[in-house]
Amino acid sequence: MSGEESELTLAQKWGRLGLKGLGYLSFLPPLLTRIVIGYAFYLTGTGKLSDVTKVTGFFTNLGIPFPELNAAFVSRLEYYGGILLILGLLTRPVAALLASTMVVALITADRADFLSALHGLFGAESKKDLTDVTPVIYGIFLFWLIVQGPGIASLDAIIRKVLRIDAPKPETPQA
Repeated sequence: MSGEESELTLAQKWGRLGLKGLGYLSFLPPLLTRIVIGYAFYLTGTGKLSDVTKVTGFFTNLGIPFPELNAAFVSRLEYYGGILLILGLLTRPVAALLASTMVVALITADRADFLSALHGLFGAESKKDLTDVTPVIYGIFLFWLIVQGPGIASLDAIIRKVLRIDAPKPETPQA
């Protein structure tokens, strides 16, 4: 065996070992995402619930229809949805509902910043980047949770295991 082949084999061994080690940590990204995003929504929901009248006025100024109803709904969705994300319970539907509120935020409250950031992508001068627009970042993480799910460190996974429901396996695209 030549020196190059043994180095390649050693590199392959180390690569496999590294990937195996990372495999043991694969529960962390969805768990940490759920905790951080869930806690952020829990905090904003808590703030909204503490002064729903102020939120109703804000929604009225934004032109959101049925501002009282929407303020009550969004406040509770963020509060309870944040808790559910942290626990990993009903993760996909909760993430989808919260993502819809991020879309509404982008077309109402954060519209100017979002449009400015989009213009910046195409070479126009802008003081904002997409990473400066909170609903974009939250939306990306929520979309990831919708697609990838809550991970194995979640109540959703425990319930699936107890009920013996197999998690859907991602399909590999055919070449």
